Amino acid sequence: MNLQDTINQDLITAMKAGDEITKLTLRSVKAAITRAQKENNNQPLSDEQIIVIIRKQAKQRQDSIAAYQQGGRADLVATEQAELTVLESYLPSLMSEEAIRERAQSVIDEVGASSMRDMGKVMGKLMPELKGKADGRLVNQVVRELLS
Repeated sequence: MNLQDTINQDLITAMKAGDEITKLTLRSVKAAITRAQKENNNQPLSDEQIIVIIRKQAKQRQDSIAAYQQGGRADLVATEQAELTVLESYLPSLMSEEAIRERAQSVIDEVGASSMRDMGKVMGKLMPELKGKADGRLVNQVVRELLS
């Protein structure tokens, strides 16, 4: 069963169980998947493409949580956190900082980078490899540390 089928089954289960948070979260994921399919000439999406969509939605939830915390809206933080938990259950775990550091160092050695001026070369080679496997902010931070 592919990821889209799993999401559909879990949505049905959530509706039967009366789990509003899961139901609303999965409906928003399904809507995003449908939009992406329409943009892709109604071709079915691969699990990797669906994971990218879910990661994007998880990032939106994280940004909302930060904004609501600044605004002192604990009620909205709790809702967004619950939705983020649902989304994270469909995502593979991200690479650790140590694994990112090892891969970044090997790319730095490979391209012969020696200073911050070479960051574009390093990131250009590293990010396509780590897309969906590592947090982009963390990759950027690690590369900056290694080049400085």
